[in-house]
Formats: sequence, C-alpha cells, structure tokens
Amino acid sequence: MKKIMVIILATLFGFISISAIADNKVTIQLKWVTQAQFAGYYVAQDKGFYADEGLEVTILPGGPDVVPPQVMAGGAADVMVDWAPSALAAREKGLPIVNIAQPFKSSGLLLVCRKDSGVMQPTDLKGKTVGVWFGGNEYPLMNWMSKLNIPTDGSDGGITLMRQGYNVDPLLQKQADCVSAMAYNEYWQVIDAGLTNDDLTIFNYTDLGVASLEDGLYVMEDKLKDPNFVSKMAKFVRASMKGWAWARENSDAAADIVLDNDDTGAQTQDHQRRMMGEINKLTAGSDGTLVEADFNTTVENLMSAGADAVISKKPVGAWSHAVTNQM
Repeated sequence: MKKIMVIILATLFGFISISAIADNKVTIQLKWVTQAQFAGYYVAQDKGFYADEGLEVTILPGGPDVVPPQVMAGGAADVMVDWAPSALAAREKGLPIVNIAQPFKSSGLLLVCRKDSGVMQPTDLKGKTVGVWFGGNEYPLMNWMSKLNIPTDGSDGGITLMRQGYNVDPLLQKQADCVSAMAYNEYWQVIDAGLTNDDLTIFNYTDLGVASLEDGLYVMEDKLKDPNFVSKMAKFVRASMKGWAWARENSDAAADIVLDNDDTGAQTQDHQRRMMGEINKLTAGSDGTLVEADFNTTVENLMSAGADAVISKKPVGAWSHAVTNQM
C-alpha cells in the first residue's frame, strides 16, 4: 500500500512539476525582424530579467511574411507586438485580441517627400505617388488623407498608393514622390543615401495629430480569464519594462545585445546604435501601462476617416489593465 502511495505521489508531483515548467514559458512574436525596435525584450533576456521572474522566454522575429495576429491566433505565440491600427482592425474582423501593455509612448511614423517633386505642404500631395507599407501599416496614412479629403484611389486630385518594400528605393529612384519611414530606421536610410533635410519635406504623424499607438503588447482575450496567465504576463511585462529602462540607460550596449541576437547578420552596429537612440525617445515616459486617453485618441483617429475608416465603431474590451495592475 505504501509503495502504491509513493507511486501516486511521485506521479502527482511529476504532473505538477511539468505544469509549473509549462506555465513559466512565454513566446513573444515580434512585429518585424530583429533590431533595436525590440531591444527591451532582448535586453530582458540577456540580462536575466526574465529569469529573475522565473520565466523562460522565446522571442520570435517577424518579417515581411509574418502577420503577428495570425501567429498568435494559431497558438504559436502567447503575446505579440503590434500597432494599434492593425490590432483594432483585426479585432473588429473577429479576432479577439487585447492590449495588455504599451511600452511605446510615442509614434515614430513619418512621411518623407522630395521637395523637388513639388511637395512642400499636405495639399501638395494631390496627384503624387506615395509609398506605403500594407499589412496594417497603411491605416494612419489613409486616415490622414481622409481628413484632408484627398482620395487614395489614384483619381484626379488624389494620391496613387505604391506598395512600398521595406526600403526607400522608390524615393531615391524617383519612382515615388514620398515614402513611409520610421524616424528610427528608413529616415536614416534616406539620409545615408545622400539626401539632406534641405532636400526633404517631412510630415510627422504625431505633429499632425494623426499618430496611432505603436508597438503595444497584445494577447488573446480568453487568456485573460486565467489568473495564472495574467500573473505570468505581469511578470513578463515587468521584466520587459526593466529591459527598456536598461536600454535607455545603456543605449550602445543595448544595441550590441540586439546585434548578438541577429542571426541574419544583416544589421550593422552603427545603424543599430543610432536606431536605439531614436527608439529610446519613443519608450521614454512609459511604465508599460496603457494610457486610456492615448488609446481614445488613436480610436478617434481611426474612426474619422469616413469610407476609409479603419474601424467602424468604438471597440469595447480592446484593452485591459489586468496585467499592469499586478506589476
């Protein structure tokens, strides 16, 4: 009888041990490839901040063929990095994803135009060809154009959208009058190619009042019903925010940690260190908690585009403080 009890207890503890190990695993899907844009997560892993929380974290890089909401919906990730326009559009289409934290306080999105194409002010965009990223990144531009009553279908008085790759070649080769750019990445590609600020007209979406929240953390809504998952996410976000704070205090070292995790070898130290400096400006002021006023501004922007509105109604339950309230 004693032997049977021992076997039962050993089996029970074995199941508990396996369950505990599984409950400590977190997989995060990034929005794009390994670069300083995601330094906080790589730093948290490298510096042991995740391990300090008892977590085993796997970081999945993104890319042109990776759609984070699809990855998470398929169960391959517990949490993802995404822009609010993309996430809210997916939610309205039926994918129940929820923002649980907002490490990025500010937007880095720009529209960079050549002055020699005649673009000096927003109304000059009429009749121009504009490069834009799709897959959810096109929404801020389309919202802005709607506010200006500028069609995006290539008709008279409108703009012609060009599907932009993840470079600025169309601008450099004069195939497009303007291209989308992040302040921490593609803008510097333009400068490195030989153009100067005097050659450019730069529209900053934040200054224009049409910026949206970028690089938030999202999970599947039903997961938040599980207290253990919420607790695990609180540990994850807390450690991640330590990573972002460390990156702001140790900018060059953080960029080098990102480089150590770049399996492609495509990134360079100079570019990543410069990117890290710009990214730190965007995460400054955030403790990870989503500010409701910022979310509401994003929603208002996304709903104000008329026929091109990203979402048709104000989302309910699209964000939660359940995780950050435990930090």
